[in-house]
Amino acid sequence: MAMNKADETRVVITGVGLTAPNGNNLADFRRSLLEGRSGVERFQIRYMGEVLAGICHYDPLKYQKKKDLRRGTRAGSIAIYCAREAIEDSKLDLDCLDKSRVGVYLGITEHGTVETENEIYEIKQFDYDVKYWSHHHNPRVVANNPAGEVTLNMGITGPHYTLGAACAGGNMGLIHGLQMLLLKEVDVALSGGVSESSSSFGIFAGFKSEGALAYHPDPEKASRPFDKDRNGVVVAEGGCVFVLERLSDAKKRGAGIYGEIAGYAVNSDALDFIFPCAARQVECMRLSLGKAGISPEDVDIINSHGTGTMEGDPVECEAIREVFGKNPHAFVNNTKSFIGHAMGAAGALELAGNLPSFRDNIVHPTINVDQLDPKCDLGSLVINEPKRIDKVDYILNNSFGMLGINSVVIVRRFEA
Repeated sequence: MAMNKADETRVVITGVGLTAPNGNNLADFRRSLLEGRSGVERFQIRYMGEVLAGICHYDPLKYQKKKDLRRGTRAGSIAIYCAREAIEDSKLDLDCLDKSRVGVYLGITEHGTVETENEIYEIKQFDYDVKYWSHHHNPRVVANNPAGEVTLNMGITGPHYTLGAACAGGNMGLIHGLQMLLLKEVDVALSGGVSESSSSFGIFAGFKSEGALAYHPDPEKASRPFDKDRNGVVVAEGGCVFVLERLSDAKKRGAGIYGEIAGYAVNSDALDFIFPCAARQVECMRLSLGKAGISPEDVDIINSHGTGTMEGDPVECEAIREVFGKNPHAFVNNTKSFIGHAMGAAGALELAGNLPSFRDNIVHPTINVDQLDPKCDLGSLVINEPKRIDKVDYILNNSFGMLGINSVVIVRRFEA
């Protein structure tokens, strides 16, 4: 590929590593999305008994030893698995990289909750004698833990940190990696998001107390955004890490390219702790389109954030209609219908599941929509079956979170 100065200001995705409740690599994940396979299952949670959750079934010993797992965290293990898989997928030789020029930027919803809950549960049987408290507790609960565990495992000496952005975290990891590459602070960014939320009874209890914890006799039908009978969020764990590089560097080594980050935006509702704001979501999408230098008619796929709550789904649909029209050119899908809400990993996982559309021109569906809520009728929502279209040039990824944080990432088909 011929190179020019502009290539240093273009950032591309050259590797993807992930674990989702219905796949442990991009190929398997994508196959599940096209074949309508859910990853939601029955799960036992402390104090609550049986709940429904999206649980990952990756091999944690592929890149770690048992003693590493005992000392570290589930989120750290997920992050290590995804980062290692992403590097392998990118064909980068980790041993030949200047590891001081590699950055790790992972979005999270929360961290440390699981470890604290577990420790309190354990010392309860010793009448709360703190001498039984684990000496590993502090490094387990610090907010930078998942990204930090990646650097320890991979010998990375460049910058690392997590970005607490609620359920917009996955997009935020991607956005920050792009920014650090453009600032030339790093040459390779391991960017994305992770979640261990399904290990925390507090997450389940919190959603239940809000009346927003999903249930269905068939676990695979529990996550049903936009359906008239949706009844809440299915909590899920997971992770997705992208290898990001400046195009100039990717060209030098002849890297395979999934897509180019064309635009992004982040803003805040300043409205409520939980309830979203359509007007601010509209502003966020329009800002991302402006940065990408495109119009709404240029977007081919919108991956919706829709979580399956009665209040939240119509708000996003209202915002999408405002930006794209009642019968938009873009087709809308939803990944949470397959895996539940992977919190800090959601935005990254959902973008990853759509990236293959640049090659196969297929839009994966939203499943479990038996009766479409009229408030969620977008005209171009892909329901229950995949849809083949002529060409995919732009994918827009919505990811919104509590306390009113909104994020949008736009990826375009790579053209030299």
